[in-house]
Amino acid sequence: MIKVAMTGVYVEDVVKAHAFYTDVLGFETRTRLDLGGGVLFVTVGAPGGAQPDLQLLLEPGQGPIAEPYRKAVYEAGLPAIVFSVEDVRAEYDRLCALGVRFAHEPQEQGPVIAAVLDDTVGNLIQLAQPKD
Repeated sequence: MIKVAMTGVYVEDVVKAHAFYTDVLGFETRTRLDLGGGVLFVTVGAPGGAQPDLQLLLEPGQGPIAEPYRKAVYEAGLPAIVFSVEDVRAEYDRLCALGVRFAHEPQEQGPVIAAVLDDTVGNLIQLAQPKD
């Protein structure tokens, strides 16, 4: 059986992204290695043992491939990644209280209720909750 172990999201600033994804979104740090020369290898994941074998790599978004890709996806209004939540409206309220900027508030989109936020490091992130 093949399973997803790690996926990445390009970010403008790995240190800033790490703080946002842990302090604001609530992920836990799984790996934080200084590779030297100002390069960090940082992964985060769901807290409390949820999805222990799945990590999100916060990848440096500079360079001739990553930067144009990241900017094009953002400018097109497309989420770079989708996170599932149990209650999207509660997460929306919690994150708004923390000052997070949303591109759109919770709304029904086919089989889910979704909201899209700006992660402050060059990406739009969708929060999705299956409709009951």
